[in-house]
Amino acid sequence: MNIEEPAEDDRNIEEPAQLRIESVNENMNVDNPANWGNIDKKLRDLLVERGPKRVVINFPRDIEGRHFSSAHYTRQWLNGEKHDRRWLIYSTSLNAVFCFCCKLFRKDGNKNQMGSLVNEGFKNWKNLSHRLQSHEGSSDHISCMRSWIELEMRLRNIKIIDKSVQEILNKEREYWRQVLLRIVVIVKTLAKNGLAFRGDNEKIYQENNGNFLSLIEMIAEFDPVMKVHIRRYQSGESHKYYLSHKIQNKLIGMLAGEIKHTMIKIIKEAKYFAVILDFTPDISHEEQMTLIIRCVDVSESPVKVEEFFLEFLKADDTSGLGLFSELEDVLKILELDISNVRGQGYDNGSNMKGKNKGVQKRHLEVNPRAFYTPYGCHSLNLVLCDMANSCPKAISFFGVIQRLYTLFSSSTKRWDIFKEHVSGLTLKPLSQTRWESYVESVRAVRFQAIEIRNALIHLASIDGDPKIKSEAESLATNEIENFEFLLGMIYRENGFKEAITEAKKVASEIEIEAVFREKRIIRRKRQFDESATEETILSPEESFRVKYFLYIVDQAISSFKSRFEQFWYYGCLCRKKLFKVKIDQILSSINYVTRKIEWLSYIVN
Repeated sequence: MNIEEPAEDDRNIEEPAQLRIESVNENMNVDNPANWGNIDKKLRDLLVERGPKRVVINFPRDIEGRHFSSAHYTRQWLNGEKHDRRWLIYSTSLNAVFCFCCKLFRKDGNKNQMGSLVNEGFKNWKNLSHRLQSHEGSSDHISCMRSWIELEMRLRNIKIIDKSVQEILNKEREYWRQVLLRIVVIVKTLAKNGLAFRGDNEKIYQENNGNFLSLIEMIAEFDPVMKVHIRRYQSGESHKYYLSHKIQNKLIGMLAGEIKHTMIKIIKEAKYFAVILDFTPDISHEEQMTLIIRCVDVSESPVKVEEFFLEFLKADDTSGLGLFSELEDVLKILELDISNVRGQGYDNGSNMKGKNKGVQKRHLEVNPRAFYTPYGCHSLNLVLCDMANSCPKAISFFGVIQRLYTLFSSSTKRWDIFKEHVSGLTLKPLSQTRWESYVESVRAVRFQAIEIRNALIHLASIDGDPKIKSEAESLATNEIENFEFLLGMIYRENGFKEAITEAKKVASEIEIEAVFREKRIIRRKRQFDESATEETILSPEESFRVKYFLYIVDQAISSFKSRFEQFWYYGCLCRKKLFKVKIDQILSSINYVTRKIEWLSYIVN
């Protein structure tokens, strides 16, 4: 029968302590920490089994007359409880004190950081109380205490340990768990709502110290755990409080990493996904690319389509090749297979949607199943921008709309005058990113032209600023009372003549003539070799229809064909029988774009 060799730890337990003393050094005083030079495993096991030995003598005085006192072996808490500092030992040969557990279990990297209580011994008796309090509250000391108790329990082979010390460790562990729980909840709440963390300073109970510390202060008024934590912070009982900006950033990063890990797990379970890329400048005006993954979340019932924002990508090279390479790299880092991409959506930039060198083309070369779809709402916005900038009259028209808003909104006094005369829709500014703002800005003037004209006349009569007075008079007489401007707001899907009829009704209410303003024709002198051709002279009404109305309609048709070519080619808009409708029929007039824009948005989406 073979008998296995006992493990090394088992041999140490069975070996008598006296034999191990002799094997270490028969002439060494093993209880004196001054003799603990190179602590190997055997010496450490011996010292832990014997335990720290206290010395109670007439302690020698230093040159200032101070000496160590055995009263330091006991710590008194603020609530009156007393606890034995079992770890504190005295060296008679060095006249200094040491930390028993840190001396035995310190890590080599922390040897120089843990101070004289571990290395050469502490003998500054004047500051001993403060040094002992700061040391026993440090994380390194608590870790060494835990290692000491665990080894002691193994060596004694019993379950009974120093209950008082273990209770202290358990209380301290639970205390920090509760503190961190509250801090994490605050970080999560601020991050979820997009609120700033820090203010002008990072000191508790001071003005402008930010949302994070303000919430800490508020919780401390009702929660005893946080109240104790702030008291310990203010009294300096510990060196770590987890309230600094570095801890906040670290917790934000940890929460973000956990959320990102969860999103990637959902994407991998779905297997197939779509990639959406867009650009936005950061606070330092650097261009960055956002990565959004769209997939079917099969982890919940019923399943649903989800979009996950994963991260920002630095876009140094904005060419199609550079952006696609960046996309490939980030998918590899996220451990997502590019062959599982089934959709890609980008904006209408040539580097993104280009048929030859754009990102979508390069993606299709790698994965032909990655169906490309341009941004629908962005395309609609570009269509309307094309129309608004298609001819000088259109540019001038929207310029007047913006001038009206700027005049009244730039002063609270002028805005009060506006509200005094106009009680319905308010004026709205134009936006380059929200196409519906054009419709809303025109609607406010279209149905309140009389009231706005009266507000302008009133403003011109009472304002003492010549610039404001001139601007108000110009807008009232040259623009609002201009029949062409009124007609520009009343395009109807029934055609140009119907729009003129409606505009004449508004002109009658404003009491202005429904006539087109004729402009003087400037004839230039022909050169001697230039043939005399007969110029076609259009009437003011026909000129307005050809150079303004039809021009915008043609631009709308052209823009819709080019901007939505991808939709119609792949049949994305083929819902029910809509694919049978021709674009030219849909865009029979410009009013269809403005008054039926919700319907078009529904088709695109």
